Amino acid sequence: QEKLVQSGGGSVEAGGSLRLSCAASGFTGSKYCMGWFRQAPGKEREGVALIHSTGETTYVDFVKGRFTNSKHNANKVMYLQMNSLQIEDMAMYYCAQARLDTDTNIARQNYWGQGTQVTVST
Repeated sequence: QEKLVQSGGGSVEAGGSLRLSCAASGFTGSKYCMGWFRQAPGKEREGVALIHSTGETTYVDFVKGRFTNSKHNANKVMYLQMNSLQIEDMAMYYCAQARLDTDTNIARQNYWGQGTQVTVST
């Protein structure tokens, strides 16, 4: 059974750093992309970073230069290193993995981690 299990997160003062982890299990074959989303209270879930099936990583503008998304293929763990955290970064963070159609790269099935809270204080 496919599963994403998150760890990390917590509370930090503004300007501090945190690292999130997302361990994938049960996924076999096919083509995937993986990434991170976040949702603050009263706001919609938004994308943060994405590792494409090619291995290329992209970021939304508001985290560029501060967050680093990486993946350790051998142990199937994805990381989000978050530096220079700001109050605006406070949210529930979710990792996600999408199974892609091998011909069209269209996402055919999405999987989500359980979420982990990131709290930033002044």
